[in-house]
Amino acid sequence: MTIINNPFYLVLDQGTSSSKIFLFDEWQNIIFSDRERHNLNRLQEHHVESNPIDILNACTKLISSAINFAKSKNGEIVSMGMAVQRSTFLFWDKQNFKHYTQAISWQDSRAQAESDAFSKHADRIQDITGVPLSAHFGAPKYIHLTALDTELKQKAENNKLWFGPLSAYLTHSFTGNPALDESIAGRSLLMNLGEIAWDYELCSLFGVPMVCLPPLTSTVHNFGLVEIDDIQIPLNCVIGDQQAALIGQGGSTPGTLAMNFGTSGSVQYNSGSEPNRVPGLLSNVLYSTLSTRNYLLEGTISASSSLFYWIENELNIPHNEMRWDMRCEKTATNGIFIPGFAGIAAPYWIDGFKTIYHNLDGVSNDEIIRAGMETIGFLVHDIYKSIVDKTKLKLNLITVSGGGARAPLLQFIADLLQIKIGHTTLKDRTALGVYKLLRILDNKFSADESVECDRIFSPKMDISIREEKLKNWRTALDKIIRS
Repeated sequence: MTIINNPFYLVLDQGTSSSKIFLFDEWQNIIFSDRERHNLNRLQEHHVESNPIDILNACTKLISSAINFAKSKNGEIVSMGMAVQRSTFLFWDKQNFKHYTQAISWQDSRAQAESDAFSKHADRIQDITGVPLSAHFGAPKYIHLTALDTELKQKAENNKLWFGPLSAYLTHSFTGNPALDESIAGRSLLMNLGEIAWDYELCSLFGVPMVCLPPLTSTVHNFGLVEIDDIQIPLNCVIGDQQAALIGQGGSTPGTLAMNFGTSGSVQYNSGSEPNRVPGLLSNVLYSTLSTRNYLLEGTISASSSLFYWIENELNIPHNEMRWDMRCEKTATNGIFIPGFAGIAAPYWIDGFKTIYHNLDGVSNDEIIRAGMETIGFLVHDIYKSIVDKTKLKLNLITVSGGGARAPLLQFIADLLQIKIGHTTLKDRTALGVYKLLRILDNKFSADESVECDRIFSPKMDISIREEKLKNWRTALDKIIRS
């Protein structure tokens, strides 16, 4: 057995608008990091996409930079893992990896009409997949893209193309091996959650040929070798970014719950070795090995940090003047602002509506921004209530991570949930989650659930004000549900 004196672990965190690279040493320290941005194109309303080659090139550049750093430290990268944005789908060639479509973002809902056409099957779809029917997921996107391009459809049916999430495209491009991990596959609306296999009934229902779906694998798995700059690195983990974030926050033990706010938001509950199915929420694989599997019950929020970028454009606020957290800290509102650009994900799954302004006539920009921030909190409240109703979970403290986890939002969530909210001190929890999974192969996986918080937010809102706010939220939400 070869002993490596200075082993490093490489983690690629591939996100919505940028990719980040990290090198960990064997003691869990981040010794190197770098970042590359890529364009997110909004060609028209409800259309959000990226060029997959731009993403692949950015990731390749980052891996190369990590390799160069490791060389400078006389170290060797012994293992690599990837956390990847979910629900971003595309077609690519099985032989030469050429992409045949853009990477249609998880934020994209252009396939709403195709999704609506299957509404009478919604309960059956969620029963099989654990995931609600939505235009944001894979099967409706498949139908939409192939309806526009008969050649694309023929190639998919004739075993020429793969259709899958961005993680599978990157895995295939890097290693030459087609594979799709279980944690992201559920977002296709085609995987049977009970059997962890492509479901014949759903593939037939949506008209998706199984031959174009990449082989399913566990999240911790020998995916193959990534060869860059004449260096070969074994790719041993591919996982959804939010799943990795939960593990990084100490959520690898069943019964734990955490929240993460980045471009989108997520409330995540480790439901253990058996999946929990809750209407409006997503039940997916949290992580898996060849011998074990844990499940995730999750509520996603389509717009977290991305909401404030959108508001910048709507209100013509320069980016360097937004500072939404500072604006919200000093502002109060009785209004409700529900942006329609990304729709509402959990627990309602409503796409394609006009932005709702409720009790916001003639108010300042700061009040609109505050109302937008509170919408994130209201959705967290409704998701959390759905989880508690199902699991009877009782918590004294919930930890929160991510760049969007800022003081006014966390205080508002504490007020709505009537639970203490702790902001975690360690950044890059997603990368840490991947690193921890990589150490499974060394028998060094740590299930340490201790999470340090630099600030605790305790409930302080008057109960009558809280109830009035929730009442206004339900009134505004009903306008969308009824439309």
